[in-house]
Amino acid sequence: MKPSVRAAIAFIVGNINGRSNAVYDYSQGRYVQFSGRVTPSDVSIFDNDDRCHISGSGHNGEYRLFHYGNNSHIHLTISGNNFKGFDYGSNDHFSGTISNRSINLYDFGSGKYFSYMV
Repeated sequence: MKPSVRAAIAFIVGNINGRSNAVYDYSQGRYVQFSGRVTPSDVSIFDNDDRCHISGSGHNGEYRLFHYGNNSHIHLTISGNNFKGFDYGSNDHFSGTISNRSINLYDFGSGKYFSYMV
């Protein structure tokens, strides 16, 4: 998965009902800025670094998203403090955990864990 897609997923799972306008990506050593909103039923955000929208709808923790910068879909399921999904742009699965403001994401394509803070 692209670093920007991982950061967007971390931002979304860490901001249900809105907490911040950025996510700190430890692998990149910097904040990735977003604007917009994330609710249990709707995602409409703008990645200020990649200059693109990511939007979609959610129901019962299942989100169908579209990443306009990559012209691809993302399926995301959030259940309690866990999440998983599939990035159609890279054809990679991902999964992770949420703990307070920390998000850990495992990217099956790269075989690595990535950490974020919202």
